[in-house]
Amino acid sequence: QVQLVESGGGLVQPGGSLELLCKASGTVFSIGSMGWYRQTPGNEREMVALFMSGGSTKTAGFVKGRVTINRDFAQKTVTLEMKNLNPDDTGVYYCYADHIISMTDRDLTLWGRGTPVTVSS
Repeated sequence: QVQLVESGGGLVQPGGSLELLCKASGTVFSIGSMGWYRQTPGNEREMVALFMSGGSTKTAGFVKGRVTINRDFAQKTVTLEMKNLNPDDTGVYYCYADHIISMTDRDLTLWGRGTPVTVSS
């Protein structure tokens, strides 16, 4: 069974940095897009950054210049480096992957359980 396992969330002071890691576990042959969404208090889930299978990336305007997304296709991981964090970045960050081909699935979309990020002094 394929799962997305996140790590790296936690408490950080305003202006600080944090790195999130997501790894796809299980027998995975390929993944389409892989990246991160977040849900901040009182808001809908929104895309933060995506790394496409072709190598291009998408980054939301509200984090542009403050995040870097990297992907290791062989290790099936995606990381999100965030810097200059502010309290508005507080929320739960979810790993996302689509068009997953595995031993049992031809076109699977998955979400991780989420990792909380709190930006506070």
